[in-house]
Amino acid sequence: METKQENKSKKRILWLLLLLLVAIGGIITYRYFTHKDEVPVSIVSGDFLPDGKDAQKISEEEMAKYAQAAVDASNFNMVIASEATVNEKTAMSELFIQNPPKNAYPVNVEVRLDDGKDLIYTSGAINPGEEIKQAKLEKKLTKGVHKATATFSLYDPETKEKQGQVASGLTLMVN
Repeated sequence: METKQENKSKKRILWLLLLLLVAIGGIITYRYFTHKDEVPVSIVSGDFLPDGKDAQKISEEEMAKYAQAAVDASNFNMVIASEATVNEKTAMSELFIQNPPKNAYPVNVEVRLDDGKDLIYTSGAINPGEEIKQAKLEKKLTKGVHKATATFSLYDPETKEKQGQVASGLTLMVN
């Protein structure tokens, strides 16, 4: 009986060794074939910026021009008539709004009544160099004088994201 058990133990050990050899062979084969095409990376050192040759400092005048261009791009001039007449029946107004060509930003103008903050006009995009001379109000007003505030929202011309806003008082005279 001992021989049968010894034979079974020997067979198990042989099978385990055989499985271990197959596993090791598989790992070696996998490593050989998967890393065969890799090329070692060589790092080149010592590639430094050469000494100057023909370059010169930008003149003070040119630097001033660049600085002024940056300042001009950040400035905004708001142009709106402080008074506008409005036709009571048609809601047409002589609302004058201008975005001068020197401005760098397109704008949207919203006009709201001061007493109730009701939105009565939205201009839509006004690009630099464009103006509005007449506009139809979005809400009819009663005869008389109405105080309002025009809010200029400035937008980045490329991203169309709002960059800031400025406001101005406005008097609407409805006839």
